[in-house]
Order: sequence, then structure tokens, then C-alpha cells
Amino acid sequence: MPRAITLPGAVDATAFRLLNEWQRGFPCEPRPFARIGETVGLDEAEVIAAYRRLIGEGVVSRVGAVFAPRRLGASALAALAAPPERLEAVAARVSREAAINHNYQREHHYNLWFVVTAASEQHLHEVVEGIERDTGCAVIVLPLEEEYHIDLGFDLGFDLGSEQKRASPHLSGPVPHAAAVAAGGACALPDIERKVVTVLQGGLPLVARPYAALGEQAGVGEGMAIELIERWLDEGLIRRLGVVVRHHELGLGANAMCVWDIADGQVGELGRRLAREPAVTLCYRRRRILPGWPYNLFCMIHGSAREEVLAARDDIAARLGLDMAPHDVLFSCRRFKQTGARYLPEKENAHV
Repeated sequence: MPRAITLPGAVDATAFRLLNEWQRGFPCEPRPFARIGETVGLDEAEVIAAYRRLIGEGVVSRVGAVFAPRRLGASALAALAAPPERLEAVAARVSREAAINHNYQREHHYNLWFVVTAASEQHLHEVVEGIERDTGCAVIVLPLEEEYHIDLGFDLGFDLGSEQKRASPHLSGPVPHAAAVAAGGACALPDIERKVVTVLQGGLPLVARPYAALGEQAGVGEGMAIELIERWLDEGLIRRLGVVVRHHELGLGANAMCVWDIADGQVGELGRRLAREPAVTLCYRRRRILPGWPYNLFCMIHGSAREEVLAARDDIAARLGLDMAPHDVLFSCRRFKQTGARYLPEKENAHV
């Protein structure tokens, strides 16, 4: 069945194209909004105004870069088991951290799941230790070990029941080869590049010449800002450049983290097959933390309804034979925080 996208009433077919077609492939040229306008029949000012309105309505998080995990610094998925009567207080403490960009309640003994990003492994561990100290809850940390499909783009016209995505040319693309993730240390970018990244993490300025404005904030020229971003895209430091939508606000409220305990010798092949499934929005291998967390293969499936997501998940598992292994499905119940990752905060040691 098609995903039930719930757009604000003012979003017409043109605004839908601005949302869907420019999640990647955003123009790296001095006046990108003018180029986008040429494709959708708007002038530059109308495109900028439309994106500002979509951000104001909460449909778009930002227009900018999605960085590849652990290429800039350190990151990990983490979880804890909060007593139900203290869940909101514990979640508030976790969300206060600048290093936390996603924080969700999920249906599991480990009921609070969050993503930590930091400039170094040391800073990441300090953040986790502070959360444990202040909440009294032990945290399990699940670093990424192998990625099969991590993009975070959402084809808003995709049918969960179809065999192929109906993606726009800017959103579609081959599933990248699985990539092993090296243990992360502090970000090794030169100082001038770190400054550009620090500004870019918050999104491109919504002005006629966004790269010039970005460069001015970072202390570089427009040409250098464009050159750096193009190089980072080529090198894979930036996974995609474009519109970052907020799936909850678009009606994709059913969010399932599906996990399996797959033998180490088989997880790579199964992970690559799972990543090719159109319904899968994320797929990767993470470290097991025994005895409490035995699962190493993860995928995310988003949809408009729980039944829709479960049907897609069960179909995939049956075809790939995944459920012969121990498994679980963790639906999100509540979103406490969702922001862009901040690997390089302005004050690198700024944590609560």
C-alpha cells in the first residue's frame, strides 16, 4: 500500500517536488535555488520562500549535508532501561546533551534509544558516563561495525507493497557497497575544513548565494566552500546533500527497528541482501552487548501504520529466511529529540 504522506494543506504538487526530488543531488553552484526553480517552474525567491515555509511548518529539518557515520569523529547507537515512572525525566536528561541527535522511546526492556555523535571516542564515552552518573541507568553502546545502506532519504511516493521504488532521479541511486567502519578517533580535518563542517552541520543558509554565506561564516570564499563540499561528496564524507525531511510530520509515524542475531560468517551477505529491499531505509551491523543485547543485524522500516510496516517486515524476513535466527521488532512509541548530527560543536567539549 502507498505510504500515507500527510502534507500541510498549503503544499501543492510543486512543493511536493521540492520535498521529494532534492533530498540528494542538491546543486553545488553559486545560486542553487535558481537552478532548482528552473526545474519546478518557480523563480529563485519563490524556492527559498517555499523551503523557509516548509522548515517553519516542521516538514523539513534543514537543507544541507548528511555526513557519513564515524567519518568525522565518533558515533554510536546507545540504549538504556529506564524505570517507567522515571522515563520522561531520564529522557529529558539524555536530550539535554548536544551530542545526542536522536532520542526515542521504543517497545523493549531497553526502552530509551539514542544516537551519540562526538568529535572523538573519548568525548563520546564522557557523554555516556555523564548520562549513567546522572540517571543511575546503565547504558549499552552499540558502535556501527558494517554499513549496508545508510542514507536517510525518504522517497515520499514509494509504495511499501511494491517491488521497486518510484524514486526521483535525485533520490534514487544504487545501494552502496557494504563498508567496514574503522575505529574512530578525533576528527583529523585541517582547521579550515573543520570550520566549514562546523557551520555546514546546521544546514545551508536559505539565501540566494548559500555557499557564499556559509563561507563567510567559516572564513573561506564561496568557491572554496563549493570545492570542499564537492570533494567531500566524492570522498563519501558527505553521504548526501539536499533536503532533510522529518518523517513523522509527513505521516510516517510507524517506525520499526528490526533486529536479528545472525552468525558472524553470514551477516555480511544477509545484510547486503536486506539492504536491497525497497522498504528498508537503513541497514547495518552493530556490536552485540551480551548477555542483554544479542542482536547484530539491524534495519529500519518506516510507514504510515504499524500493520503496514509489520507486513513489509514479515514478507522480507520470510523471503530471506531471516526469522530462523533470534529476532525482535522495536517500534518507536515517542520521539523526545530529532536533530542533525553535531560531530563538531562550537565548543567541542560542551556536554552537560
